[in-house]
Amino acid sequence: MAEVEIGIYKSARQAYGFDDIAIVPSRRTRDPEDVDIAWQLDAYRFELPLLASAMDGVVSPATAIEIGKLGGLGVLNLEGLWTRYEDPTPLFDEIRELDNERATARMQQMYLEPIKLELVTQRIREMKAAGVTTSASVTPQRTNWMAKAIADAELDILVIQGTVVSAEHVSKTVEPLNLKSFIREFEIPTIVGGCASYQAALHLMRTGAVGVLVGVGPGNACTTRGVLGIGVPQATAIADVAGARMRHLDETGVYVHVIADGGMSKGGDVAKAIACGADAVMIGSPLSSATEAPARGFHWGMATFHPTLPRGARVRTEVRGSLREILLGPATENDGRMNLFGALRTSMATCGYETLKEFQKAEIMLAPSLQTEGKQLQRSQGVGMGH
Repeated sequence: MAEVEIGIYKSARQAYGFDDIAIVPSRRTRDPEDVDIAWQLDAYRFELPLLASAMDGVVSPATAIEIGKLGGLGVLNLEGLWTRYEDPTPLFDEIRELDNERATARMQQMYLEPIKLELVTQRIREMKAAGVTTSASVTPQRTNWMAKAIADAELDILVIQGTVVSAEHVSKTVEPLNLKSFIREFEIPTIVGGCASYQAALHLMRTGAVGVLVGVGPGNACTTRGVLGIGVPQATAIADVAGARMRHLDETGVYVHVIADGGMSKGGDVAKAIACGADAVMIGSPLSSATEAPARGFHWGMATFHPTLPRGARVRTEVRGSLREILLGPATENDGRMNLFGALRTSMATCGYETLKEFQKAEIMLAPSLQTEGKQLQRSQGVGMGH
């Protein structure tokens, strides 16, 4: 790809987000009922290509169960309020009432409560008792410490997740997690991330992970791009990591799933993520708008409560409907924020693709006027695509 000269010393590639691109319809169309959006991760089949973000305001044991019954995979944050407090419900009530000036400092206090390993095991078992596939998230720093409790609870899928996770972490002060040896010795299939580049993704795939999360800073509640100045727009990041997946497949014969993590608030965003090469999506803020969500209309990222350098904000998302309505419809709004996977199915059908793997081959076009062309009335009135 051609580079743009920033100055005499530095050149850069052009990168694109979802709003910069459009999916091009092909010569064929299909009935939406004939489209298959199911996917397979290791031994587990899911009717929806969905992981619910491991964020306290989004996933509780109860919502993980409901998401599992709807066909997706809920990922519980094992370093959040659910493993620090026996009953965190009063804290969610307080978080909703905090003013913006006090929210970050108060939440930092809440997350100073130590994680309790007995609650880690208990929460996983609560989800397993409902008969759904279970998943939970830890950071690399705490993975070894929590591994036995996770294994004892017989978790199905582990997610090792951070703002940026690399296969090679260098430290002069602590013994870092060796991802490759941990994953190959741990009996539970493991997803790792985030990453946003071809080379980083390729190294993560070589650790033996079954999936790689793609996304550095695109989430609605994330402030990493402002605080640290790092990140890659999602359309380019997904396409780069999908390229790494194909190289890894050629080298090893092993297919590692690419999971787009963040930056998707509407059905069209989900469709574009798949068309750019993702096998599934991880979403947070759309699900925080569900009536069943723990924070009921509020959302914050995993780094919001960092004790010294918070990289997230508590944002209001409003309550829009039930989890079923947000994921599967029917939609009562016209802006794409409900029936996300009905929209994916219709987008695939309109473009003539029957499976997710086929849809990954869809033609993509740069479309800087996609969001504005012919939408003057919507934009001036703040409705539809003018939000």
